[in-house]
Amino acid sequence: MVDVAVLGAGLAGLSAARDLKRSGADVVMLEARDRVGGRVEAATLPDGRTVQAGGEVFGPGHTAYGELVEELGLAVEPSYVADPGEISWGLADGVYVGDDMPWMSERERRDEERVQKAFVELAATVDPDDPWAHPDAAELDATSLAEWLRGQGALPAVHRRHELASLSLACDGPERTSLLAELRKHAALGGAGFYDLERWESLKVAEGSGAVPAAMAAELGPETIRFGAEVRRIEVGGGRGRVTLSGGETIAAEAIVCAIPAGPLRAVEIAGISDARLRSLRSHRQALAAKIVAAYDASFWQDAGQNGLAECEWLFGSTWPQRAGVLSMLVPPERLSAFLATPETVRSSTVVDGLVALYGEEARFPLAMLERAWGVDPFTQGYIASWAPGDLTRVGSLHGTHEPPFYVAGSDHWVAGYMEGAVRTGRDAARAALRAGSPA
Repeated sequence: MVDVAVLGAGLAGLSAARDLKRSGADVVMLEARDRVGGRVEAATLPDGRTVQAGGEVFGPGHTAYGELVEELGLAVEPSYVADPGEISWGLADGVYVGDDMPWMSERERRDEERVQKAFVELAATVDPDDPWAHPDAAELDATSLAEWLRGQGALPAVHRRHELASLSLACDGPERTSLLAELRKHAALGGAGFYDLERWESLKVAEGSGAVPAAMAAELGPETIRFGAEVRRIEVGGGRGRVTLSGGETIAAEAIVCAIPAGPLRAVEIAGISDARLRSLRSHRQALAAKIVAAYDASFWQDAGQNGLAECEWLFGSTWPQRAGVLSMLVPPERLSAFLATPETVRSSTVVDGLVALYGEEARFPLAMLERAWGVDPFTQGYIASWAPGDLTRVGSLHGTHEPPFYVAGSDHWVAGYMEGAVRTGRDAARAALRAGSPA
């Protein structure tokens, strides 16, 4: 019997296992894939450059992730947010360039400012750690962001602005997003508007985000991590736990840290925890998205005064530069079915046509492209946390809490996912297990 079985070797599981092992616990990690990192993955291009196929950036308010990066001896540098140039807008009616949303009229921009101000004021009434305590929590959760915008009398262009934002972030659209969840997300980090890039995305690991799980795995050692270990059943009872793998093998542990994402966890039988907690866990969801990377020999878009950041209404919802000459793109939930249904050669040319429309003919011939369809990856089944109207109520205040000897970790268990959510909850699960005295 081991002290702790950690299920999943993404950022959350690795963070938990690292802290537990450093505190003297006997830990085994069970990972279904043949690599660590989960939705954080580095890939090497034919020219030798390393690119990030999953999560990339973070913000100054992402303190758990930032502290971990520092502990690992990795460097931090400004992300694309600091790049020179202006944002581009790929709309159904044309391409626009300008930070001031040039596709909107002055009247429409003023209305967007009015709506943002009302949103920020309402968000100030929400406690991100306990949104259920808000006197109108149930009503706010049952209301979609789009319904709230209609109630504010927002102009059609303002609605379109928020549809664009959803497409660019690869989250579910305003009609399918809980207002309370959006308020909670804003309350967690603040900012002047709905989504402040400086606060959420202005930093990156200089060595690449993939260096973070790699460094933790190296510290844990190969004796700690078992690959190809797909969990089928979790059972707790008598102050202990037991994990059954797909091949029938069982592992007994004094404590279990479950860092399996919401989608794959639905296929895992869980016994011995309270009905309320099981209902809460089964109520989580993630937005289904894909990521594309296109590599060139230089950041030529800057020559035209563009910074490489774009919000689009096309097959991909956004672009941003992840490093010199490399553009990242997200395929949002609203477009994922069309993306997957399109033959690979056709969708590659469709993506390139979009890049040419945004950035000119120099985008016609990328040196390399790669795709990661995270939404249909069997061990991920999603990309970022998603909260439909009513979801926060269904998940309830058990969100992110533990039922010893069963502990939870993962980006699903924080306000909005992200690498911060994974690390924050992973380290919290380790602290909780250590406080309970489960590890020897």
